[in-house]
Amino acid sequence: MANVKRVFKVDGKPFFPLAGQAHNDAGYNDLESETFFKAVKLMHGNTLTIPVYWLQVEPEEGKFNFTAVDALIASARRYGVRLILLWFATWKNGNIDYVPTWVKDDKKRFKRVMLPTGGDLWNLSAHCKESLEADKKAFSALCKHLKAKDSKEHTVIAIQLENESGILGSDRDYSPEAQAIFDSPVPAKLITAMKTTGKGPVYDIWQQAGGKQSGSWPEVFGWPAGELMTAWAIATYIDNVGKVGKEAHDIPMYINVWLIESDLVAAGEGYPSGCPVPKVLDIFKWFTPHIDMISPDVEYNNTQRYQYLCTTYSRPDNPLFFPETPPTTNLFRAIAEYNLVGYSWMGGFDNIIAADGTIRPEMQDAVNTIYCISSAIPLILKYQGTDKIHAVVQEEYMPNLWFDLGDYIGRVQFGEGMVRPVRKDWRHTKGDTMPKEQVDSDVKPEYKRGRGLLIQAGKNEFYLVGTGWRLFLRRKLPPEQNIALFYHQDLANARQFSVDEGHFNENGIFVVDRQRNKTPLTYGAWVEADIGVLRVIMGD
Repeated sequence: MANVKRVFKVDGKPFFPLAGQAHNDAGYNDLESETFFKAVKLMHGNTLTIPVYWLQVEPEEGKFNFTAVDALIASARRYGVRLILLWFATWKNGNIDYVPTWVKDDKKRFKRVMLPTGGDLWNLSAHCKESLEADKKAFSALCKHLKAKDSKEHTVIAIQLENESGILGSDRDYSPEAQAIFDSPVPAKLITAMKTTGKGPVYDIWQQAGGKQSGSWPEVFGWPAGELMTAWAIATYIDNVGKVGKEAHDIPMYINVWLIESDLVAAGEGYPSGCPVPKVLDIFKWFTPHIDMISPDVEYNNTQRYQYLCTTYSRPDNPLFFPETPPTTNLFRAIAEYNLVGYSWMGGFDNIIAADGTIRPEMQDAVNTIYCISSAIPLILKYQGTDKIHAVVQEEYMPNLWFDLGDYIGRVQFGEGMVRPVRKDWRHTKGDTMPKEQVDSDVKPEYKRGRGLLIQAGKNEFYLVGTGWRLFLRRKLPPEQNIALFYHQDLANARQFSVDEGHFNENGIFVVDRQRNKTPLTYGAWVEADIGVLRVIMGD
């Protein structure tokens, strides 16, 4: 059992944002943003994540313009979706593309990151107080405007602070000001935090360097000192921005993470140095008390890597949220096993709409994943953190998946499996499923993988969402009462009361849309994305 911290709320009630992220330039005009609002509705989402640019909000120093922000809020209300705003300011993917021209032009006042060779990078220094104060003023003005404009409607439910912050091209700032900090004692609060925590990557780096109780950054941390100092500087900088924002408007705020780091990749080379990657995540958690979440951009579906990142970023002090992640099969694992509190699709989301306004055929499989999650949101909010919610994910060469469901044994069968192919109903023909000869022991990766969620709401009550699988339930009986059954007979003697397709209404009540009779149940309780939620009630 786990206590799930619901960061996102609407009108005081828990909310699971199921979002699409607009591309970087979509916030500039209504035409582009309208396309993304339509896409959110088409994919059965409830939220749009979209950028707000410092250069647009404050084109002249001290003169603020929130016309574009107001237009986004108006459109969101018209479409009936929520907004997560992305504050593109000091950092956007490790550079300064979205800061105002008056900041870019004044290198003396708004200092850049310096290289060891003496040149500078297209990156503002986290050690520059002028840059921090300017970002704070602009962000505070934005938050004050949101409170005045949206405090009752709660259209904007969260703000991302900066975007993939850090330095590309160097491990740290080598300017005279930054060098003086590098050569000065490491902050006592950082030493205390490491001693108190007593574990983790930052603690391990400290111990490997000798575990000194004081000293300069290289004396305390050795070779990785530049990256750790940069992480501390950026975390402190961003938290200061978040602090003034929350003083103006108390709304959830998070930081997203560029993830390509490894022990064999130098900071600033393959990923921005100072970004809250796993190596330095603890520093961000220690020095960002005004930030609600550090959220990883997980852009691949390798199961081992995916689970490692879920484990790393799903902590008691850090709810798991995916701000930029494709809708892959492992998304169901994140929901069921790591209590994912929200999701935003980036990468392909802007391409789901065909010329006629429908979903592009090649994007339908990805949209189906989103639809399955959307259908189950009331169940997700209710059963996350319990042992009642299970991820159904088909790995390569996996024809079946087994679950211990209390008084029942549950067997998930992917594709057609050992059961002879049967027509599901008039909406789903045999041609839509995987050929029988490919599924028994050799599930090919080029075929669509089965995925979804299985929730046990009560002793005899089950809810299923997903696509490409079927559930067989068998009572746990004493050995002398067991009857040898073929796989396809699992439900034949299982005494099901009802199997209903349906949906949850706005009050969270399950509404039956279609009842299934006994004949198809002999071959399993099957699910596909377009049926919504399947409820199975068994009898004693």
